[in-house]
Amino acid sequence: MFIAQELGDGPGLTLDGPEGRHAAAVRRLRAGERVDLTDGAGRVAECVVREVAKDALGLDVLRRYEVPAPRPRLVVVQGLPKGDRGELAVEMMTEAGVDVVVPWPASRSIAQWKGDKVAKGLGRWRATAREAGKQSRRFHLPEVSEPATTARVAELLSGAALGLVLHEEAAEPLSKVALPVEGDIVVVVGPEGGVSGEELDRFRAAGAVPVLLGPTVLRTSTAGVAAAAVLLTRTGRW
Repeated sequence: MFIAQELGDGPGLTLDGPEGRHAAAVRRLRAGERVDLTDGAGRVAECVVREVAKDALGLDVLRRYEVPAPRPRLVVVQGLPKGDRGELAVEMMTEAGVDVVVPWPASRSIAQWKGDKVAKGLGRWRATAREAGKQSRRFHLPEVSEPATTARVAELLSGAALGLVLHEEAAEPLSKVALPVEGDIVVVVGPEGGVSGEELDRFRAAGAVPVLLGPTVLRTSTAGVAAAAVLLTRTGRW
């Protein structure tokens, strides 16, 4: 699968730029092979390679269609982890089906994006989401938003159909929480040091429910995808 910003409406398409170069020079696609294109927002073009140039493909379009956005939407607020664990978390959550990832510099985050680190960190997370979305054949690519302050996270939770905070001392298991069929489910995943008491109180005041993911304590890089698996199964998206 390849990503193209414009899918047109005629009988043919040209896949060029970095995607076309990768298809022609790295993947070495040949005339007659099937290729699917998406704009990342639900539009899909099923194509057959007509001709191959050095860094582009000429395609014949078999059909175009649109894939509805999945509901309810799953938003994961990811506390900034150290090292490359952020990219690992984004990759796994993208493959699982998370719709929005929100970077959160929590009070206990060891890593902090400041100055030019913001653009660099966002660039890495967004590139990871794009590549993981292609690999997992997602026609709706996930959004990686701008970093959110704790106040902004509280706003997201307040406006959600359901707000959840993963916490090791919560009494209610994630597997038992009543789920909405529409709107946003917002899940907060703390960093290595967890969600602070002050942050938890603020999120509770915004209407969020602290939930227990399971009997073990997961790393911040794996907690999001584990929670997503539970929620996507229970909502029927899986």
